[in-house]
Amino acid sequence: MKMKVWVLLLVLSSVLCVSADSLHGDNWISGCSDTDGEAVRILDDEAVWYADFNKQKGIYPLPPFVDPITFPGQYEQAVADQQVCRQNLKTIRQAMKDVPKELDPPSSLIIYTVLNVELRVQNTLICHVTGFYPAPVNITWTKNEQKVTEGANTSVPFPNKDGSFKQTSRLDFIPKQGDVYSCTVEHVALIQPMTKFYAVENTDLILGPAMFCGVGLTVGVLGVAAGIFLLIRGTE
Repeated sequence: MKMKVWVLLLVLSSVLCVSADSLHGDNWISGCSDTDGEAVRILDDEAVWYADFNKQKGIYPLPPFVDPITFPGQYEQAVADQQVCRQNLKTIRQAMKDVPKELDPPSSLIIYTVLNVELRVQNTLICHVTGFYPAPVNITWTKNEQKVTEGANTSVPFPNKDGSFKQTSRLDFIPKQGDVYSCTVEHVALIQPMTKFYAVENTDLILGPAMFCGVGLTVGVLGVAAGIFLLIRGTE
Protein backbone atom coordinates (compact mmCIF):
# COMPACT_ATOMS: atom_id res chain seq x y z
CA MET A 1 0.00 0.00 0.00
CA LYS A 2 1.47 3.34 -1.05
CA MET A 3 1.08 6.38 1.22
CA LYS A 4 1.31 9.86 -0.22
CA VAL A 5 2.97 12.50 1.91
CA TRP A 6 2.87 15.44 -0.47
CA VAL A 7 -0.47 14.60 -2.10
CA LEU A 8 -3.66 13.38 -0.46
CA LEU A 9 -6.06 11.39 -2.62
CA LEU A 10 -9.67 10.95 -1.63
CA VAL A 11 -11.43 8.17 -3.56
CA LEU A 12 -15.18 7.67 -3.48
CA SER A 13 -16.45 4.57 -5.31
CA SER A 14 -19.91 3.23 -6.00
CA VAL A 15 -21.44 0.59 -8.26
CA LEU A 16 -24.44 1.48 -10.38
CA CYS A 17 -26.83 -1.30 -11.38
CA VAL A 18 -28.40 -0.49 -14.74
CA SER A 19 -29.97 -3.89 -15.42
CA ALA A 20 -30.37 -7.30 -13.86
CA ASP A 21 -27.08 -8.58 -15.28
CA SER A 22 -24.99 -5.45 -15.89
CA LEU A 23 -22.96 -3.54 -13.29
CA HIS A 24 -20.93 -0.38 -13.90
CA GLY A 25 -18.24 1.11 -11.67
CA ASP A 26 -18.41 4.87 -11.03
CA ASN A 27 -15.34 6.39 -9.32
CA TRP A 28 -14.62 9.94 -8.22
CA ILE A 29 -10.97 10.82 -7.55
CA SER A 30 -9.90 14.10 -6.00
CA GLY A 31 -6.31 14.98 -5.14
CA CYS A 32 -4.20 17.98 -4.28
CA SER A 33 -0.75 19.30 -3.45
CA ASP A 34 0.39 22.74 -2.37
CA THR A 35 0.29 24.00 -5.95
CA ASP A 36 -1.67 21.46 -8.02
CA GLY A 37 -5.05 19.78 -7.92
CA GLU A 38 -6.83 16.92 -9.63
CA ALA A 39 -10.45 15.85 -9.90
CA VAL A 40 -11.48 13.01 -12.22
CA ARG A 41 -14.68 11.05 -12.75
CA ILE A 42 -14.15 7.50 -14.08
CA LEU A 43 -16.89 5.23 -15.41
CA ASP A 44 -15.88 1.62 -16.12
CA ASP A 45 -12.15 2.52 -16.21
CA GLU A 46 -12.80 5.36 -18.70
CA ALA A 47 -12.32 9.01 -17.72
CA VAL A 48 -15.60 10.76 -18.56
CA TRP A 49 -14.91 14.10 -16.87
CA TYR A 50 -12.03 15.96 -15.23
CA ALA A 51 -11.44 19.42 -13.82
CA ASP A 52 -9.00 21.76 -15.55
CA PHE A 53 -8.16 24.21 -12.77
CA ASN A 54 -6.00 26.32 -15.09
CA LYS A 55 -8.88 26.88 -17.52
CA GLN A 56 -11.35 26.97 -14.61
CA LYS A 57 -13.83 24.54 -16.14
CA GLY A 58 -14.74 20.88 -16.43
CA ILE A 59 -13.54 18.87 -19.46
CA TYR A 60 -15.39 16.02 -21.18
CA PRO A 61 -12.56 14.05 -22.91
CA LEU A 62 -14.76 11.57 -24.80
CA PRO A 63 -15.65 12.41 -28.44
CA PRO A 64 -19.09 13.97 -29.06
CA PHE A 65 -20.48 10.93 -30.91
CA VAL A 66 -20.30 8.94 -27.65
CA ASP A 67 -23.05 11.20 -26.24
CA PRO A 68 -21.21 11.61 -22.91
CA ILE A 69 -22.99 12.04 -19.59
CA THR A 70 -22.92 15.61 -18.28
CA PHE A 71 -22.28 16.57 -14.65
CA PRO A 72 -23.78 20.00 -13.86
CA GLY A 73 -22.12 21.68 -10.89
CA GLN A 74 -19.26 19.16 -10.85
CA TYR A 75 -16.53 21.78 -11.36
CA GLU A 76 -17.80 23.93 -8.48
CA GLN A 77 -17.83 20.83 -6.27
CA ALA A 78 -14.27 20.02 -7.37
CA VAL A 79 -13.10 23.51 -6.36
CA ALA A 80 -14.70 23.10 -2.93
CA ASP A 81 -13.08 19.67 -2.56
CA GLN A 82 -9.67 21.23 -3.21
CA GLN A 83 -10.04 23.49 -0.18
CA VAL A 84 -10.93 20.52 2.03
CA CYS A 85 -8.12 18.46 0.50
CA ARG A 86 -5.45 21.07 1.25
CA GLN A 87 -6.64 21.38 4.84
CA ASN A 88 -6.47 17.60 5.24
CA LEU A 89 -3.06 17.59 3.57
CA LYS A 90 -1.78 20.11 6.09
CA THR A 91 -3.03 17.97 8.97
CA ILE A 92 -1.59 14.72 7.59
CA ARG A 93 1.76 16.32 6.73
CA GLN A 94 2.09 17.50 10.31
CA ALA A 95 1.25 14.03 11.63
CA MET A 96 3.64 12.30 9.19
CA LYS A 97 6.49 14.81 9.14
CA ASP A 98 9.03 12.16 10.15
CA VAL A 99 7.86 9.54 7.61
CA PRO A 100 10.21 9.33 4.58
CA LYS A 101 8.70 9.83 1.14
CA GLU A 102 8.21 6.78 -1.04
CA LEU A 103 9.42 7.28 -4.60
CA ASP A 104 8.93 4.84 -7.48
CA PRO A 105 10.34 5.63 -10.94
CA PRO A 106 8.33 4.70 -14.04
CA SER A 107 8.45 0.97 -14.76
CA SER A 108 7.54 1.20 -18.46
CA LEU A 109 7.68 3.74 -21.28
CA ILE A 110 6.42 2.96 -24.79
CA ILE A 111 5.87 4.99 -27.96
CA TYR A 112 3.70 3.93 -30.91
CA THR A 113 1.39 5.25 -33.64
CA VAL A 114 -2.40 5.12 -33.59
CA LEU A 115 -2.70 4.23 -37.29
CA ASN A 116 -0.58 2.38 -39.84
CA VAL A 117 2.01 4.80 -41.17
CA GLU A 118 1.64 6.37 -44.62
CA LEU A 119 3.93 9.16 -45.78
CA ARG A 120 2.35 12.64 -45.66
CA VAL A 121 -0.86 11.28 -44.09
CA GLN A 122 -1.66 12.72 -40.65
CA ASN A 123 -1.24 10.31 -37.76
CA THR A 124 -0.83 10.41 -33.97
CA LEU A 125 2.06 9.28 -31.79
CA ILE A 126 1.25 7.91 -28.34
CA CYS A 127 3.71 8.07 -25.44
CA HIS A 128 2.51 5.96 -22.51
CA VAL A 129 4.30 5.80 -19.15
CA THR A 130 3.23 3.75 -16.14
CA GLY A 131 4.31 2.46 -12.73
CA PHE A 132 5.48 5.77 -11.20
CA TYR A 133 4.77 7.29 -7.79
CA PRO A 134 3.99 9.99 -6.86
CA ALA A 135 2.17 11.71 -9.73
CA PRO A 136 2.65 13.46 -12.09
CA VAL A 137 5.43 13.06 -14.66
CA ASN A 138 6.58 15.71 -17.12
CA ILE A 139 6.37 14.56 -20.76
CA THR A 140 8.05 16.43 -23.63
CA TRP A 141 8.31 15.75 -27.38
CA THR A 142 11.02 16.46 -29.95
CA LYS A 143 11.18 16.21 -33.74
CA ASN A 144 14.67 15.89 -35.21
CA GLU A 145 16.09 17.04 -31.84
CA GLN A 146 13.89 20.17 -31.79
CA LYS A 147 11.30 20.56 -29.03
CA VAL A 148 7.69 20.27 -30.23
CA THR A 149 4.62 21.63 -28.43
CA GLU A 150 2.11 22.18 -31.25
CA GLY A 151 -0.24 19.22 -31.57
CA ALA A 152 0.85 17.76 -28.21
CA ASN A 153 -1.65 16.92 -25.49
CA THR A 154 -0.95 15.21 -22.15
CA SER A 155 -3.59 13.57 -19.97
CA VAL A 156 -3.91 13.86 -16.22
CA PRO A 157 -2.38 10.96 -14.21
CA PHE A 158 -4.62 7.93 -13.61
CA PRO A 159 -4.16 5.45 -10.74
CA ASN A 160 -3.20 1.81 -11.26
CA LYS A 161 -4.56 -0.94 -9.04
CA ASP A 162 -1.23 -1.22 -7.18
CA GLY A 163 -1.31 2.45 -6.13
CA SER A 164 1.13 3.67 -8.79
CA PHE A 165 0.13 5.95 -11.67
CA LYS A 166 0.02 6.02 -15.46
CA GLN A 167 -0.05 8.94 -17.86
CA THR A 168 -0.34 9.36 -21.63
CA SER A 169 0.72 12.04 -24.09
CA ARG A 170 -0.39 12.36 -27.73
CA LEU A 171 1.35 14.14 -30.60
CA ASP A 172 -0.32 14.79 -33.96
CA PHE A 173 2.23 14.52 -36.78
CA ILE A 174 2.60 14.02 -40.54
CA PRO A 175 5.13 11.24 -41.27
CA LYS A 176 8.03 12.16 -43.55
CA GLN A 177 10.84 9.80 -44.49
CA GLY A 178 13.82 10.15 -42.14
CA ASP A 179 12.08 12.16 -39.40
CA VAL A 180 12.92 11.10 -35.84
CA TYR A 181 10.61 11.81 -32.90
CA SER A 182 11.32 11.36 -29.21
CA CYS A 183 9.25 11.25 -26.05
CA THR A 184 11.05 12.16 -22.80
CA VAL A 185 9.69 11.56 -19.30
CA GLU A 186 10.93 13.34 -16.17
CA HIS A 187 10.00 12.22 -12.66
CA VAL A 188 11.20 13.00 -9.16
CA ALA A 189 12.35 9.38 -8.68
CA LEU A 190 14.46 9.35 -11.86
CA ILE A 191 18.15 10.23 -11.75
CA GLN A 192 18.06 10.83 -15.50
CA PRO A 193 15.04 11.34 -17.80
CA MET A 194 13.67 8.35 -19.73
CA THR A 195 13.50 8.73 -23.53
CA LYS A 196 12.02 6.63 -26.32
CA PHE A 197 12.52 7.30 -30.05
CA TYR A 198 10.34 6.77 -33.09
CA ALA A 199 11.89 6.99 -36.58
CA VAL A 200 9.88 7.11 -39.81
CA GLU A 201 11.47 4.35 -41.87
CA ASN A 202 10.56 2.18 -44.85
CA THR A 203 9.82 -0.78 -42.58
CA ASP A 204 7.05 1.24 -40.89
CA LEU A 205 5.24 2.13 -44.11
CA ILE A 206 2.29 0.37 -45.71
CA LEU A 207 1.72 0.19 -49.44
CA GLY A 208 -0.61 2.94 -50.58
CA PRO A 209 -3.08 2.69 -53.52
CA ALA A 210 -0.54 4.10 -56.01
CA MET A 211 2.04 1.45 -55.06
CA PHE A 212 -0.52 -1.34 -55.32
CA CYS A 213 -1.48 -0.02 -58.76
CA GLY A 214 2.16 0.00 -59.84
CA VAL A 215 2.68 -3.57 -58.66
CA GLY A 216 -0.49 -4.70 -60.43
CA LEU A 217 0.57 -3.02 -63.68
CA THR A 218 4.01 -4.63 -63.53
CA VAL A 219 2.53 -8.08 -62.97
CA GLY A 220 0.10 -7.50 -65.84
CA VAL A 221 2.89 -6.50 -68.26
CA LEU A 222 4.94 -9.54 -67.27
CA GLY A 223 1.91 -11.76 -67.84
CA VAL A 224 1.32 -10.36 -71.34
CA ALA A 225 5.00 -10.76 -72.23
CA ALA A 226 4.99 -14.37 -71.04
CA GLY A 227 1.87 -15.08 -73.09
CA ILE A 228 3.40 -13.64 -76.29
CA PHE A 229 6.58 -15.65 -75.72
CA LEU A 230 4.66 -18.91 -75.32
CA LEU A 231 2.53 -18.11 -78.39
CA ILE A 232 5.64 -17.58 -80.54
CA ARG A 233 7.22 -20.79 -79.26
CA GLY A 234 4.00 -22.65 -80.03
CA THR A 235 3.87 -21.48 -83.65
CA GLU A 236 7.45 -22.57 -84.17
